[in-house]
Amino acid sequence: DSFGVLACGSGQGMCMQANRYKGIRAALCNSSSEAYETRGHNNANVLCISADNASEHFSEILDAFLNTQPLPDGRYQRRCKKLDED
Repeated sequence: DSFGVLACGSGQGMCMQANRYKGIRAALCNSSSEAYETRGHNNANVLCISADNASEHFSEILDAFLNTQPLPDGRYQRRCKKLDED
């Protein structure tokens, strides 16, 4: 259950690059609600954040990402398993 945090200008490029690695589910989040949903629905384990767009809310976004648990069984869990398949 490790997490990563990546920050740069737009956040897009590093998010795309991070998702090339097996086991990484990176998501670009510019708000705490996006961070909450990507953890709860997609079990993202790498938070990508735009320094240009979200830097003033960084601590709120990080807090939401780190303190949200994936939702229990159901369609979200099945989707996450598909993301981890080869």
